Amino acid sequence: MTERLLQYIWQFQYFSKAGLNTSEEEQLKIVNPGMLNHNQGPDFLHATIVIGSTKWVGNIELHLKTSDWKRHRHENDENYRNVILHVAWENDLSDNAIPVLELKDKVSKILLQRYEELMNNSGFIPCENSIHSVHDIVWKGWKERLLAERLTRKAKQVEAFLQQNNHHWEETFWWLLARNFGVKVNMDAFEEMARSIPLNILAKHKNQIHQLEALLFGQAGLLDKKFKDDYAVMLQKEYTFLKKKYSLKPIHQPVYFLRMRPGNFPTIRLAQLAMLIHNSAHLFSKIKEAGSVKEIRSWFNVTANDYWHYHYKFDETSAYREKRPGESMTGNIIINTVCPVLFAYGDHHDENIYKERALKWLEGVKAEENRITKGFQNLDVSNKNAYDSQALIELKNEYCNKKRCLDCAVGNAILKSV
Repeated sequence: MTERLLQYIWQFQYFSKAGLNTSEEEQLKIVNPGMLNHNQGPDFLHATIVIGSTKWVGNIELHLKTSDWKRHRHENDENYRNVILHVAWENDLSDNAIPVLELKDKVSKILLQRYEELMNNSGFIPCENSIHSVHDIVWKGWKERLLAERLTRKAKQVEAFLQQNNHHWEETFWWLLARNFGVKVNMDAFEEMARSIPLNILAKHKNQIHQLEALLFGQAGLLDKKFKDDYAVMLQKEYTFLKKKYSLKPIHQPVYFLRMRPGNFPTIRLAQLAMLIHNSAHLFSKIKEAGSVKEIRSWFNVTANDYWHYHYKFDETSAYREKRPGESMTGNIIINTVCPVLFAYGDHHDENIYKERALKWLEGVKAEENRITKGFQNLDVSNKNAYDSQALIELKNEYCNKKRCLDCAVGNAILKSV
């Protein structure tokens, strides 16, 4: 038994009447179990109960044992003056000053057994043996809540960036977009590179793709060696001039090529990012006004400069292949940059239209395929699009892994089916 389980039992009333442990042996009727208190003081506020023929309105405190009241020194705490009922799993005192409700013999043994099974299950998720019993209507509402929680959490990172650049939304979007282009291995280095080149400098050179590449490659430390290739030498000369002109300082964090597909090499991603800047202006402003996710996809479907058709690295030729981000990468950008920043914008300005648009756009993006989504698919949990996959990732990381079954709508549905 845990205090959180005790709160759960009380909050959802797995009993309607229970004998009070008082000398008068009066009956207790719970009219309103109260509102869970997340701050200092009693566990539940503004509860209403009836003892015999008398109605009581006040607060309720929960403990595993009634002796915890004295152990926590509540009798001397002003916050507990208005407690009308002390709920405990076990009443181990005979001199209680406040009416006591002991739950030990009043809660379904099946409920406790199911809870114990969830806590002891070491499988993919705690409820994997019971999840098939949860109705679609529960999943629908819960996925929406999970997705909103995930985007709200990501919005906090956006807010943190805004605090660092005087609330410049385009600059914030640039930092996060570059981070996204770095994929998992180089995301920190790409973000540092983006921070080292203000947007106003990029804007001055947006019509010169070679100068954009020189800025990005140079700041990322990829032009600091002796090259044989004329194109690399040309970029090196451009960067030397621009670096001096704008007093730029290259990043210290290295970029990596190891253990990744050639299409994800930092050279290719930076070349695509340079072309995206070359083709667009005020990108986040355009995203705010976009009518569909299809429109956004078209903006990110850029092709790297011609040189990269035959290269993955400087000084190393390869077979011809146009270097586009591809459907998977553009989907990743929409999922991890476009929608979170748009949601954060709506949250910051209290404009739900942008938050709703971010949620809707995720429905138009292909579902992610990874270890988590495959695990849920093996349990026949629907994963039709990025809306689903993002919700499932949030569920796994923030609830299942932490065994927060009592806070989960799926866990609640399973326990309530007792």
